[in-house]
Amino acid sequence: MANPNVRFLSLLFKSNDWVSLHGIVALVTTSGQELFSLFAFHCPCTPGLNFHYGLMTIGGPALVFFIISIFLNNQTRNLVAEWRCHKTKKCSIITTVLLLKSILVRALVAPVTWLVISLLRGEAYVCAFSEFVDPSSLMAGDESFPLSHATWVLARFPCREGPGNLSDFREEVSRRLNYESQHLGWLFIFSMAILLLVIKFFQSCCSKFGYRQKDYLTRYLANEEQLFQHTAEVRSLTMAANNVKRFFGFVALNKEDEELLAKFPAKGTHLKLQWDKITGSYLFQEKLGIPLYSRLHEWAQGPRGKARVIDTEMVALLPHPEPKLSASQTPDPSSPILPPEV
Repeated sequence: MANPNVRFLSLLFKSNDWVSLHGIVALVTTSGQELFSLFAFHCPCTPGLNFHYGLMTIGGPALVFFIISIFLNNQTRNLVAEWRCHKTKKCSIITTVLLLKSILVRALVAPVTWLVISLLRGEAYVCAFSEFVDPSSLMAGDESFPLSHATWVLARFPCREGPGNLSDFREEVSRRLNYESQHLGWLFIFSMAILLLVIKFFQSCCSKFGYRQKDYLTRYLANEEQLFQHTAEVRSLTMAANNVKRFFGFVALNKEDEELLAKFPAKGTHLKLQWDKITGSYLFQEKLGIPLYSRLHEWAQGPRGKARVIDTEMVALLPHPEPKLSASQTPDPSSPILPPEV
């Protein structure tokens, strides 16, 4: 890998917001760009075609990466789910802007990496702009560049073709365009770094969190997602096992799955209303002085007001297994299962 690429990646990994997954995305993008340059990049070296091919090589894959990153972003799915489940009633303009900012920042990692590495390498830039170099500005010693068929000759330079007596001019054109390309690449890096610092500064100034609470929130969200996914896997396994057993009369499980089924005998299903309440975009808020870090956290605090009556009535309509009670407890079949209140 070329030295400018290494320096760019080192700058990228130093940012606290772009480590781990973002760094891996940047590294994979850089490797893909290197492979593309070695095996797939072939400048047409024809006037008119060079410009379009060079720009498409620089910007085309970046645009594709940007669109793919938008659709694969979890925040995009959360924003769509927010509109679908809640009809944007709880999603203010500020919330939407912040979510779009988060989506765009994450989605720009791969495109920016491709653009910067392409500019630092300079091959596509040389291909795109070689025919536009002013031939009257080229000098090789005391010899000037011949003006006859200048555009055609300059367009052939990226392929290291053309009259043999113009090789010195070819090297001059290559050096000049590589300088311009790398200059633009580094300006792009610095401008993106300044933009990220400005965004980070305003986020810190406008944030409701202190350092410790923000760190706690980050850890909580990561743990909640990990535990939710793992628990959902176990819950879906036990529920599927119950349904398969009910159909066939038995279910074929390995020893580990049997232990899970015995330890977590899940029955019944969750209401769509409950799924909707924990699905969608979310920004930090407080209720009665209690910080709520996610939709799941908000739901776990228990519904209040009219929502509580609606939940109670809807949950009561569904059959639920009776909980295991101790000898001192008396079951009440009319009591619906509600989220715990704090």
